[in-house]
Amino acid sequence: MLLTGTHPRTLDAKNRLVLPKRIREQFGEVVQLYVVPGADKSLWIYTRADLERLSAKLDESSATDSEARVFRRLFFAQMEEVDLDRTGRMLIPDRLVAFAGLGHDVMLLGVRDHLELWDEKLWQNYQAQHGSEFDKFAEAAFRNK
Repeated sequence: MLLTGTHPRTLDAKNRLVLPKRIREQFGEVVQLYVVPGADKSLWIYTRADLERLSAKLDESSATDSEARVFRRLFFAQMEEVDLDRTGRMLIPDRLVAFAGLGHDVMLLGVRDHLELWDEKLWQNYQAQHGSEFDKFAEAAFRNK
């Protein structure tokens, strides 16, 4: 699945988020998603299929790799399975809302195989801080290793 775009959204008073119709269509008949604290105070949101692919990649690292072991432990222990209702609404758990500092206005980003949920102001600050360096990051990302 190729998730893309920046989608301004709102959280209601109960911390419910409505996914955009285009994303719901890409997900198809998905009724559960997985939400986990991500990098830079964002939340990462996965479908089960994409989470399984990521898990397989994580399983390739050695059991003696201490950094991979810590990441796996923290990643899966903090993950929450959330239901997606027929209108595309999901409840973001309070502790994850607090982790990401989410307010009423949020940004939902498509980041290839997952979604990221950001507080709108944090996302604007992130873009302001890193946007001017896009060319440098692009060069590093495509450099042969």
